[in-house]
Amino acid sequence: MKKIILIFLLCILAVQCTTQHSGSSAKAEHVVKPEKNDDGEWDLIVFDTQYDYFLNAVARPMNTYSLSYLKNKNTFLVNEWNSYYFSGKYRNIIESSIDYDPRENYGLKFEYKLYQVFAYTNWKYGLRLRNLGASNR
Repeated sequence: MKKIILIFLLCILAVQCTTQHSGSSAKAEHVVKPEKNDDGEWDLIVFDTQYDYFLNAVARPMNTYSLSYLKNKNTFLVNEWNSYYFSGKYRNIIESSIDYDPRENYGLKFEYKLYQVFAYTNWKYGLRLRNLGASNR
């Protein structure tokens, strides 16, 4: 398995982490910023055991999406996610913002896993994101 530098920390474990953050300085500390691994590839790790189950048993396969579709969707979904984070909406679910650059070439695997984070959040917590595909609601 590749060594992974990127630890994409999505603190969506509302059951285990219910700390509420206030003030802009607390929010500045909770930014998820992607980085490349030793092989120069982007990767994503989600620390929720049900996420792997979701990817393997519930989510549509990666080959059903194109890179351009996922990049387009993720651009809107990250903006919507960050809007909820900075407004304080859904604090018990969204505990970090996501630093995502739509001009960066993250690759199909990363874009797929990021998109599935939003689908997973909808599946597990019922969080409806306007820009999530209807088949993932």
